[in-house]
Amino acid sequence: MCAHLANNTTASILKAKIVNSAQNIDTSPSTPLTFLIFHLPYTDHSTLLHRPLPPAILNPFHQQQIHRLALYQKPINSISDRPSMASETNQPGSDSTTPVNGEIKPKIALITGITGQDGSYLTEFLLDKGYEVHGLIRRSSNFNTQRINHIYIDPHNAHKARMKLHYADLSDASSLRRWLDTINPDEVYNLAAQSHVAVSFEIPDYTADVVATGALRLLEAVRSHIAATGRSQIKYYQAGSSEMFGSTPPPQSETTPFHPRSPYAASKCAAHWYTVNYREAYGLYACNGILFNHESPRRGENFVTRKITRAVGRIKVGLQNKLFLGNLQASRDWGFAGDYVEAMWMMLQQEKPDDYVVATEESHTVEEFLEVAFGYVGLNWKDHVVIDKRYFRPAEVDNLKGDSSKTRKVLGWKPKVGFEQLVKMMVEEDIDLAKREKVLVDAGFMDAQQQP
Repeated sequence: MCAHLANNTTASILKAKIVNSAQNIDTSPSTPLTFLIFHLPYTDHSTLLHRPLPPAILNPFHQQQIHRLALYQKPINSISDRPSMASETNQPGSDSTTPVNGEIKPKIALITGITGQDGSYLTEFLLDKGYEVHGLIRRSSNFNTQRINHIYIDPHNAHKARMKLHYADLSDASSLRRWLDTINPDEVYNLAAQSHVAVSFEIPDYTADVVATGALRLLEAVRSHIAATGRSQIKYYQAGSSEMFGSTPPPQSETTPFHPRSPYAASKCAAHWYTVNYREAYGLYACNGILFNHESPRRGENFVTRKITRAVGRIKVGLQNKLFLGNLQASRDWGFAGDYVEAMWMMLQQEKPDDYVVATEESHTVEEFLEVAFGYVGLNWKDHVVIDKRYFRPAEVDNLKGDSSKTRKVLGWKPKVGFEQLVKMMVEEDIDLAKREKVLVDAGFMDAQQQP
């Protein structure tokens, strides 16, 4: 998956400059291995895409992580060697293996949106539980698999590759049915979406087609697959969103009326009710997970949380000075994406399908996020943030705060990462990323592309 530098001389110079700059890079245990190895900033995709950093700056902690990642490469019959996750619980039907003709086979999961933030965390989680994971990806001129590169194994190593990728699209019903028939999954997780709220106002037709009708296509593909094969054990998860509640006052629970305020939110409402309809009309085991905002260092850089922490890192190392934002008083219930994917899985381990709200039950404004993020590195956000009206939405959602009491009681789930811990986690990793970026800028390999 990783591209190599085409010019050996350039590679040698770049390696020397990075090694010489290693003292400026934090290689403490808090620095994630994926950022050290796979997230080297680049401008020329053909020469710097995912270029590994020299082993000289990897400490023993990262060597241990390398060993752990190597466990993903073991044959299926070696799943007993994998470490158990701290979050592993005894859930009904949580056995990750299924007897077939007296032979133990791993459960098979199919994930749409596997290259996204949630898809990557869910893939790691399921692999840790012994699953075989298949992901559907859209064709792109450039690789967009950076979030899962660290667990990717070339499919030619068939006995080692427990994560496999296939081309498909939620706008193409035939591809969805074809891969369902080929893969025969036990669990289907529909995470794919055009998930940016502001962008949904710019491309409403596409958003509705992928988010709403795309979910309907996948549900129908699952239903028709079950009808043709008799594989009624398939379980389906639909990713919902707190944006569906829109202007409904908090706290919002499973019984709170929806009042969507964007094409994205309206499309998610349609997907939610399609899922309920297929559950009631066809007896499909289908769950809706209404997840409130969940963030991580893998969040896309055009989402406000990651936009903030990315800017904090660049400002701290001198690559940027200003950050342009919109409504600072919008309040959201922010949690850690790594915690939330566990709740997705838990929903599909219950005896009966149902709908669940997943939230921290705490709400914070964008301004509070700024205060924690900038304050963590000793900066005053007011010196750098500029309000730009172009980032205000046509219809704002003022306050989202979830009531996840049902999820906590029925599933036994609760968040492990708090608000400040989440913000600091993101800031730390974006500072490290900015430091690597600065190495390349100082070496003349890329333009700082500074904002004003």
